[in-house]
Amino acid sequence: MVFVQRDGVESRKLTHSNDMCVACGICTDCCPTDSLSLNDVLAIRRGKADGDYLRIDDETCVLCGLCASSCAFGALTFEIDGKDTKELANYPNWTHDSNIDEDLCELCGRCHEVCPQDTIFYKRILPERSALLKGEISIDEDKCIYCQVCAEMCPAEAISLEASNGKLLDSISVDEDKCVYCLVCKRSCPQEAIKAVCSGCMYSDTFEKAEITGDIFIGSECINCGWCEEVCPVDAAKVTKPFEGALTVADDIDCVGCASCVDICACESVKLVDNVSNFDANTCMLCGACAKVCPTERINVNRTSMKLENVASASWKAAFDKILN
Repeated sequence: MVFVQRDGVESRKLTHSNDMCVACGICTDCCPTDSLSLNDVLAIRRGKADGDYLRIDDETCVLCGLCASSCAFGALTFEIDGKDTKELANYPNWTHDSNIDEDLCELCGRCHEVCPQDTIFYKRILPERSALLKGEISIDEDKCIYCQVCAEMCPAEAISLEASNGKLLDSISVDEDKCVYCLVCKRSCPQEAIKAVCSGCMYSDTFEKAEITGDIFIGSECINCGWCEEVCPVDAAKVTKPFEGALTVADDIDCVGCASCVDICACESVKLVDNVSNFDANTCMLCGACAKVCPTERINVNRTSMKLENVASASWKAAFDKILN
């Protein structure tokens, strides 16, 4: 974390959180005093160097806060007298967002699995097995020869045998919390010692549907990449990205297959296919980090609009226009 702070008539503090930063460099493009610059972000991302992605020159920074307002990913925080300007009415605010409709969500966990920032969390509470299964099972130990066939065949591992003297098996039991009443044990028993019936199979239509409950939420590290919306099978996840536009590659410049774009992409939207970078437009958030590290300059990020509102100052608007193409 790096920060600049000055106290006077009012206290101003600019803080950079590397955990939230995507190394896009948008803040450096907007800075009116050229006080912000990127370090070797690729080396840091690859674990070959330590430090923050961003460098702030505290000698030239005037603590205007424009960089913090330009950051769509919450990596820069600007405070005046201890108050975050994101919460002040006279400062710009971003309106992009990601949310999951809990009424539609089936708690399948697919969004959790693909989230590149590991910021989607869910808890699923399954119903009791007894709510779905009904049946009866018993073993006649006068007939049982303790051959273990039923235990080996049981798909639910519900049958266990024990030896009271430590050598020969002489007792058998069924864990009815595990038993699914599939009748495999009954059909495989050579002595016909097992009696079992699955009443749930016969009367399943009369059972109430078991309810799966739980919770799901998206953490503050979300970068609105769109992966959750892309994989959600029930359309419960909706993402409004910070930018609109398109990413293109120059046809007359060959990819050298260095994987710089792959390694820097916080969205995991880039893959090398036959040693050529391929970009997934559905999960790209147009941050431009890939374009900044590409050694051949074949990647072009064209932003046509952004979800930034309440820009009252003409000079700030001119600075923000540098983000667009």
